[in-house]
Amino acid sequence: MGSIKTFEDLIIWQKGIALAKIIHRISKELPAEEKFALGDQLRRASISVPSNIAEGYGRRTTNDYRKYLHISLGSLYEIQTQLRIGLEMNIISIGSFSEANNLAKEIDRMIYAITKKL
Repeated sequence: MGSIKTFEDLIIWQKGIALAKIIHRISKELPAEEKFALGDQLRRASISVPSNIAEGYGRRTTNDYRKYLHISLGSLYEIQTQLRIGLEMNIISIGSFSEANNLAKEIDRMIYAITKKL
């Protein structure tokens, strides 16, 4: 197992990037009237997840890292809520919902495990 030299080596950050890519793909599939409302909210929240993981890691203190992981978690819950809204409104397919939501749940578990260790 390799050592962690930068935030880019963090599996949780890599999964956050993967989630952002999935969310961006989903947002492109939304109806035109939702691309700038729900789509924009989803994209912003998805970018926030790995960004806050990286920022917290870069702060080099346990308290700051924990704080930014919690901010990332809040963005993750926003994504899950917005995905559910899209699913309920029949503008996000069950397949896209499941793909993104399952990865979000995995990241949620990882954040919990990291914060518990800190």
